[in-house]
Order: sequence, then structure tokens, then C-alpha cells
Amino acid sequence: MQKFALAALPLGLGLALGLAACGSKPEPAPETTEAPIVMKAGEWALTRKTTGYNTPTVTPAEYQTALKEVSEDRICIAVDAAGVPDANALAGNEGKDCTYKDKLLRKGRLIATLSCTSGKGTSEVALEGNFTADTLTLGSTMTKTEGGQPVLRTTHDVTGKRVGECTKA
Repeated sequence: MQKFALAALPLGLGLALGLAACGSKPEPAPETTEAPIVMKAGEWALTRKTTGYNTPTVTPAEYQTALKEVSEDRICIAVDAAGVPDANALAGNEGKDCTYKDKLLRKGRLIATLSCTSGKGTSEVALEGNFTADTLTLGSTMTKTEGGQPVLRTTHDVTGKRVGECTKA
């Protein structure tokens, strides 16, 4: 009987210590709320580098010429109260009268689809990338449609930097 009691002692002691540890839970760390990343309105310098160009009749020479296109613009970008930048500014020359079909802006990430008018047709611009209060880096894919048929698809790397307040024209 004595052997049994000695063998059970470590088990009982371990169980008692384990139960004692259960009662003393450490204080949870206070939750910290991350400040939202919001793009600042103002004058932005945007660079669009063409990375793809496709039409039903594109030639290799036209494709290579398109890949050399880089546009640099200074544009005033408005940002609404929810932190959403103006759709027309993000679309650039890919369309006019743009509206957001869908959008997700969270923690410096932007994923959106814009619906725009473009010449005799419409264009849809898919955007995905990152932003801070004063920089942005986006990939852009535009599909232009006329009469229900796609007639042009372009892709661009878009980078931008806020350079100050908008100047009155």
C-alpha cells in the first residue's frame, strides 16, 4: 500500500499544481486599434507605364511601340469622407464619367472595378494595389467594349506621389 501512495504522490502533486495554474490567467493585452490608412486629397504626380496592349488586329510592331509608352500627369485627386479616391482620377485616359462598380479599401490596399464611358463605347478598369496617405502603386487593366465586343485591352503600372495641395486653375 505504501508503494502505491508514493507512486500516486507525483501524480497528485502535478494535478494540484496544474489546477492552481488554471486559476491564475495572465491579463490579456489591451487591444490596439490600428489607425486607418487614408489617401490624402491633393495634387498628385501620376506615372502610367504601359505593360500590355491588345486589340483584335494588333501587330507585333504596334505592341512593342505601346510598351514604350509612359505618361506623367499632375492631377488633383479628391478623396471622399470614406477615404475613397475619385474614380475619374484613377482611370486616367482609360475612360470618363467613371463610377465604382465595386471597391475594397483596407489597410492600405485598394481593389476596385471602375465602369466608364470611352469614345463610342464603355470601358471597365480593374485596379489593384497599395497606397499610403501620399503614395500609391497600382496595377490597372482596362477593357474597352464597343457594341458589346471588346476592342482594346491595356494594362498599366501606375505609381503616384502626392506633391501638395491642389492649385486653383
